Amino acid sequence: MTDETDLRRFERLALPHLDAAWNLARWLTRDEQDAQDVVQEAMLRALRYFASFRGENARPWLLAIVRNTCMAWLKNNRPALLLPLDDDDEEGPQLPAPERDEPHVAAALRDERAQVNRALAALPVHYREVLVLRELEDLSYRDIATIAQVPVGTVMSRLARAREQLRAALQPEARPGLRAVPRAANGEGRR
Repeated sequence: MTDETDLRRFERLALPHLDAAWNLARWLTRDEQDAQDVVQEAMLRALRYFASFRGENARPWLLAIVRNTCMAWLKNNRPALLLPLDDDDEEGPQLPAPERDEPHVAAALRDERAQVNRALAALPVHYREVLVLRELEDLSYRDIATIAQVPVGTVMSRLARAREQLRAALQPEARPGLRAVPRAANGEGRR
């Protein structure tokens, strides 16, 4: 059990990162209810061991606990997601922001967001975790390496592969679309 000083310190340093913890857990477990369970367990672990925390930046420390709790949960509940990995980061063209207040644009943005979410959710968990930590949580490579317990080079490699797989999944030719119907050579295909 922690004393009152540790509890106040925990509230000040760790609790502000609860949203980041839930976000990471949600992307790793791919389920909101499971993420809530994992974060609750991780927060209890963090509180239990907070007296041993040294420093002022609790975010990487807390996210490492969340990540480890997620991995243990996945190992027990969805072992097929934890496949071993082998360990060009080009930016795409920058387009101007569309007019968001138009209904057809809002619908297209919702569709795009759903496609990105599906593509991100389809990534292997080790790629997904580094992408979420870097792009959604804006953590440094060093912090991600600490959280994932891998070298910085592995973080960079996984991030590059995750971005490439995400990019490939979002390419127009990767998505089903309308196909042209070939016309007959003698013109009989038209009426």
